[in-house]
This record gives sequence, C-alpha cells and structure tokens, in this order.
Amino acid sequence: MIFNNGRLRHKRVLPGFSISLGVSLLFVSLILLLPTTGLIMQTSQMSWAEYWGVIADPRVLASYKVTILSALVASLFNCLFGLLLAWVLVRYEFPGKRILDALVDLPFALPTAVAGITLATLYAENGQIGSLLAEIGIKVAYTPLGIVVAMIFTSIPFVVRTVQPVLEELSHDEEEAGMTLGATDGAVFWRVILPSLWPALVVGTALSFTRSLGEFGAVIFIAGNMPYISEITSLMIFVRLQEFDFAGASAIASVVLLTSLLLLLLINLWQARYLRRIHGR
Repeated sequence: MIFNNGRLRHKRVLPGFSISLGVSLLFVSLILLLPTTGLIMQTSQMSWAEYWGVIADPRVLASYKVTILSALVASLFNCLFGLLLAWVLVRYEFPGKRILDALVDLPFALPTAVAGITLATLYAENGQIGSLLAEIGIKVAYTPLGIVVAMIFTSIPFVVRTVQPVLEELSHDEEEAGMTLGATDGAVFWRVILPSLWPALVVGTALSFTRSLGEFGAVIFIAGNMPYISEITSLMIFVRLQEFDFAGASAIASVVLLTSLLLLLLINLWQARYLRRIHGR
C-alpha cells in the first residue's frame, strides 16, 4: 500500500490497467476471436438457402438430436454424481483420498482418443465391464448409451472442480445452527447448503453440457457411428472436412457454437441475478 496525496492506495503487482487490458484483449483475439472469425468467414460464403440446406439435412438433424439428448443425460448425471463426489472429497477423510482427487482430473490429461479406445474396450460385450452388463441385457459399446458414457467420462471434472471450492469455503456455522434448531440433515442440506452451492452447480452442469456437445475423440470409438442412430454432430463436421466441404463443416459447427455461446450467456446472466437476489442487492 502507498499514500498518494494523503489517500491510501493499494499498489498493484501487475502492470497498469491499459497494459493488462491490452494483453488480455490480444490473447482473447488470437485464441478465441480469430478462430471464430474464420468460422464465420467460411459460413458467410454460403447463401442462406445453401446454409439452411446443410444444417437442416435429415442426417445432420438426427445428429443434433443424438448429441443434445446424450449431452443432456450426461450433464444431469454429472450434476448429481459430481456433487456427490465433490462432497465426499471435501467433507470426509479416508485412505486414498488424494488419489481419488487426482483421478478426477484424469479426463483432462488423457487424450480423448485414448479415452474412447479404453472405454470401447471395457464396455464391449467381451470387455471386463461390458461382459457383466451383457448378462443382464445391457449393451453399451456401439450404442447411444456408449455416447452418454463417453460424455460422462470427459465432462464430470467440470462439475466437481466447480462445486468443490465452494464447498470448501462454506461455513459450518449455519449448518450447526439449523441442527441446533431441530432441522433434519435433509432439511439442512436443501435449505442451507444447496442454495449456496446452486450457482456453482448450475455453472458446472452447463460447462459439462457444452463440453459434451463438442466431444469427438472419446465418442466415435464407442458410439458405433450408425446414421440416424448414433452419429454425433462432431462426426458430421469431420465427414464434411474429409470431403473438403469446409463451408458445410463450418455451417454445422456454427450451430454448435451458437448453442454453446447462448447457453453460457444465459447461465451467466442467471447467475448474476441469483447472486444479487440472495445477497439482497
């Protein structure tokens, strides 16, 4: 801290606002805006009729349905079990906790193609897990269920790592006060803990959903890739690229991009309003 004309002012470690803003905007432009601009430029070469013809193709529409439904199921699963996993890691001490905590980040470190091959091997009918499930009539590999499994694997860290720090900073005083007043464990969770976790849980689930929308490597090895049944949108983009139809691939990709951006924007707006409401602002 330093004094300037009798006023106490905090000294910033990083450079001033102008330099920091300039570097940040340069980074965003190169890493985020430049690829997005290239996508828009490729799409702009098409007429509206051509664009609509690509994105409304029956096979592409079927891939939208498969991708969105699979991502929705996977994100809802991650919402529930990601919260449970974060709760276990924060609230309990047990042997192997650090190993479990490190394993949560494994999908981030593991190449998605390796994850897909591994999952396909495990869940195939002759695999270690798939053979057990086959005995009760459940087939995972090369079915839409395999898509959900792959999406769960690659996106569950988003929920855990979003909720975990909020749980760590959550005070126990309100929980103890509720229990002192005779509230059950369930009532304390629903009325005291969950409202504080809700913004982080919703954001983590939304990130899990948007991550699943764009998943490719982990899915194609276990999905079976049957037209109209288990083809995902990312595969449709890849097929267009193999055909050197860059404009068509960009058109399909633009739908995924707009969907993800719109969802994240709505979640951010909702989160801001929710936090203002619970803090009385």
